[in-house]
Amino acid sequence: MANKNFKLEIWRQDGPNTEGKFETFNIEINEHASFLEMLDQLNEDIMNEGGRPVEFDSDCREGICGSCGCMVNGAAHGPERETAVCQLHMRTFQNGETITVEPFRAKAFPIVRDLVVDRNAFDRIQEKGGYISVNTGPKPDANAIKIGKQRADEAMDAATCIGCGACVAACPNASASLFVGARLKHFGLLPQGAPERGRRTLRMVEQMDDEGFGACSNIGECEAVCPKGISISAIGHMKRDYLFANLGFHK
Repeated sequence: MANKNFKLEIWRQDGPNTEGKFETFNIEINEHASFLEMLDQLNEDIMNEGGRPVEFDSDCREGICGSCGCMVNGAAHGPERETAVCQLHMRTFQNGETITVEPFRAKAFPIVRDLVVDRNAFDRIQEKGGYISVNTGPKPDANAIKIGKQRADEAMDAATCIGCGACVAACPNASASLFVGARLKHFGLLPQGAPERGRRTLRMVEQMDDEGFGACSNIGECEAVCPKGISISAIGHMKRDYLFANLGFHK
């Protein structure tokens, strides 16, 4: 297994109210190591020299939790499509390549330190209606409520959103419309979510606006960088439901 050498330009910033800058590092790493494993090795090298390690988010490292997230060579999660940064591997890059790593940039995602940003805005949007609170009684049999396959597939595709924030980072407007649209589409297409459909839509969209996210202008960068490949059609679903809710068609 071959090792590769890379020059890293990594954003360093002590906190949200301090100035940041890029720092340069050189590293030799096995080409089959993951991107986060590369950062782990880099931090070991930095600490061995008495320096401060690079702060970055991670948890499951399996592309499921949505904790990881940074810009790699100007792309959210890096150059590979439908791949979270924790699933990105160094074999993707050429030997000797310079790799630029920086945090997600958005007003609603203030920088905590280095590559770590505060994405609690997503949690606050979720708290406004990303759930089902209607008492449905005892758990029904799995086939008690008939749902067409196409509708079920669309709902489950939307449910794969991991809330990583790549859509916000890639959007020139820093819009969270794909995230919110995916949440609303997931619940809105299923009968269990229907009773609160209108209220959920109004509350989540209004919270999204209150958090300072920009408006969607249908550029499509969100869909291009989504690690789960969620379709931009979720945004159309959200806008339609928001209109209907304001007109009183959904309660």
